[in-house]
Amino acid sequence: MKRTVRQRRTKAKDLHQPLAVEAPPEPIDTRVALVQALIPVVLERVAELLKEDVIAAAGARYARGDHAPTRVRWGQQSGSIYLADQKVPIAVPRVRDRATNTEVPLPAYQALQTPRALDRALLQTILGGLSTHEYSRCVRLVPQAFGLSASTTSRRFRRASRRALAALQERRLGGEPIVAVLLDGKTFADDMMVVAVGVLATGEKRILGLVQTATENRPVCAAFLRRLLDRGLRIEDGVLVVVDGSKGLAAAVHEVFGIHGVLQRCQWHKRENVVRYLPKAHHAGMRAKLQRAYEQPTYERAKKALAQVRRELTVLNTSAAASLDEGLEDTLTLHRLGCFRAVGLSLKTTNVLESIHARVASRTDKVDVWKNSDQKHRWLATALLDLEPRLHRIKGFAALPQLQQALRRHVRRGAKSEAA
Repeated sequence: MKRTVRQRRTKAKDLHQPLAVEAPPEPIDTRVALVQALIPVVLERVAELLKEDVIAAAGARYARGDHAPTRVRWGQQSGSIYLADQKVPIAVPRVRDRATNTEVPLPAYQALQTPRALDRALLQTILGGLSTHEYSRCVRLVPQAFGLSASTTSRRFRRASRRALAALQERRLGGEPIVAVLLDGKTFADDMMVVAVGVLATGEKRILGLVQTATENRPVCAAFLRRLLDRGLRIEDGVLVVVDGSKGLAAAVHEVFGIHGVLQRCQWHKRENVVRYLPKAHHAGMRAKLQRAYEQPTYERAKKALAQVRRELTVLNTSAAASLDEGLEDTLTLHRLGCFRAVGLSLKTTNVLESIHARVASRTDKVDVWKNSDQKHRWLATALLDLEPRLHRIKGFAALPQLQQALRRHVRRGAKSEAA
């Protein structure tokens, strides 16, 4: 049965009394309801703060003395402040310095003019799925608020997302030891955006950067990796670099990181690349055989099992066998390092980054039209930084010191080989 609540009229003096209000037709966020109730109280406090600023600037009203002989009260004007992410109109007292013929700023008013909290809240709200038109409608839940038009909301989102992009592209990377870097691309319209995610020694994930490219080609990716090094990425002790099946990414890693970049190609991508050559009737069986081969705990046993699979593939489809051969050793890097059992669950594939891409998609796939490169960069950077604090540590993170030791040994062997 629908419940009816009767509303009574109130005067301004009753603002602090509990009111019986009509039940809203739709659920309203509790925080917004509290804002509605507290706005009058907050505005009273704001008026007191402004009055204190006026006294500090021009002295008490009607007081005599030399507190500030050239500063005088100058009436008031209409203004606005930001409260609880809303723009609220107020009357602002003015102080004038007659000696310089300039306005004296009031610190409290200036502080409440800064809409940083609004930009952050707006950014997260739009990422969460609310359009700019819907946002402008929702902000009118606070009765005293002006509300924001769709165009104003869009401008604020562009400004906030541009700051997020700059923060991602400029932040230094040398403060925390990175054990592994995962590289993979996400498609935006006709472009590929390659994202780099670092895994710290603690197992935590850090978004390192992104680059736009038509394909995962070597020159673009190499320039991107060099920028990561310029920003402080340290690879002297070796870093595991996990990529899908892209030859361009692999070539860029070898070119820029040299012996310090230890390449692990995604086993899942390798398996799917091989299977796609076969008739559908063989897909499930061949996937299972390849999976069992890759799950062998040592390099020797995995290589032996894969050799058996290759012999079967040669009978079924020589192109599938050739696909397995291409870059096969790079898919067994963790086996060669002796760390497959320890960290293979998280680092044998690019699934860690694929999972992040899926969560980014829930924020960016609502965009119907990608207008330009700047828009793609801003949305992707904003979504990635919004996700970063909620990313979990990788599975098997306790074994990462073992991987670090194996990488150091690999680098030392590589350095000896080059010296010889």
